[in-house]
Amino acid sequence: MSRPKIQPARWVAYDVIRAVSDDDAYANLLLPKLIGDADLNAQDAALATELTYGTLRRRGTYDAIIAEAAGRAVADIDPAVLDALRLGAHQLLATRVAPHAAVNESVNLVAAEVGRGASGFANAVLRRISRDAAGTWQARIESAARSDDERLALRSAHPVWVIRALRRALAAEGRADELDDLLVSDNTSPEVTLAALPGLAEPGQPRRPYAATAFGSPGGDPREVLAGSGGAIRVQDEGSQLVALALGAAAPARAGERWLDLCAGPGGKTAMLAALAHAAGAALEANEVVPARAGLVRNAVRPLPIDVPVHEEDGRTFAAQHPAAFDRILVDAPCTGLGALRRRPEARWRKSPSDVPELVSLQTQLLDAAADALAPGGIVAYATCSPHLAETTGVVTEVLRRRDDLIELDTRAVLADVAVSPIDLAARTTGEPGAPGSLSAQLWPHRHGTDAMFLALLQRAPEGER
Repeated sequence: MSRPKIQPARWVAYDVIRAVSDDDAYANLLLPKLIGDADLNAQDAALATELTYGTLRRRGTYDAIIAEAAGRAVADIDPAVLDALRLGAHQLLATRVAPHAAVNESVNLVAAEVGRGASGFANAVLRRISRDAAGTWQARIESAARSDDERLALRSAHPVWVIRALRRALAAEGRADELDDLLVSDNTSPEVTLAALPGLAEPGQPRRPYAATAFGSPGGDPREVLAGSGGAIRVQDEGSQLVALALGAAAPARAGERWLDLCAGPGGKTAMLAALAHAAGAALEANEVVPARAGLVRNAVRPLPIDVPVHEEDGRTFAAQHPAAFDRILVDAPCTGLGALRRRPEARWRKSPSDVPELVSLQTQLLDAAADALAPGGIVAYATCSPHLAETTGVVTEVLRRRDDLIELDTRAVLADVAVSPIDLAARTTGEPGAPGSLSAQLWPHRHGTDAMFLALLQRAPEGER
């Protein structure tokens, strides 16, 4: 049965939003596929992208407005209808789409997906929203907030718990006054950043400020550059590039070293590490517990003239099977993803504070296991795409306090050496000066234009030096 005549860009946006809601899909992975499947032209692809990311980004704010306009909690609205209302609200309040088009197309989506009965309800809610300006709605929902943090949450489209976690992380650097800038940056679509794999490609123009491998995509569309590179150039955030470069530069590499990417999916850092290892005469292996993500890692390294075995095991199990076997290990641990809200806006609504303890336990176990798999003198890079203190310095501190065979390296100094221009990396307060975790580094979107990547470099003590 064919779908009704609704603009294809809106179908694509709606399908992605529904997949995010129902199947925990990742918008940044699904959206390009659906744009390609629908054969959208450049203009429609841009519209689908704006509608998708804008709706996902401000979901909490739109839910408060929808609840007010509907006179009922969003939990009482059919999920398929609710997603169409979110999409319609975004068009009405944050785009130049004509109000009648925003309402009619959204109502038609509901009619097609749920039924004519539900479309009447959707029509009434969206027409109610369309009667007032965005500023009026914002003032209305903020007036019902119970605290300053709730008001800020509605204004910035971040859950309260995320705002508080980000404030604490900034305060650990003495920079809590940067919170508003960070929240604004989280809601700003990042520019496309490309990575030229060392030894396989040269970076183009314009160059990015810190990673020697990083450059921008002229015109924003990288497809032509990527297609002609044979896999040697790929899209990758500059912060992720810096993590891989720092591990490679943490100590002089020797031919014959064994390197490991322990939690490798989806494979972007794996490819960068593979190129660095190859240039140094080292060999890289990768491990990823989730089969689908292991497939993404294989796809990421397949075009390269480098052999990278990809294993599919729990990282803790894999590391335990290879005691003292690797000279460099990257632990890019599963996390809340609060550092990548520009690129994965749905992540802010996907996690809750109750998820953090379980993640911290896993992160600690992975780092501990990786340390056991290090050869004497070997280096492990612990990275998360989150600035949450529990997931970052908290994990590093816990592991260092329990082990006498690990030495914390000055990660900020390594990154400063790697960066091609001065990089502002504030010290994080973790207790007394020199306390475990105090030498780690945190990148920020508002300060560095990168994802909020955290990095700590730890070295296993050489034999006889414990």
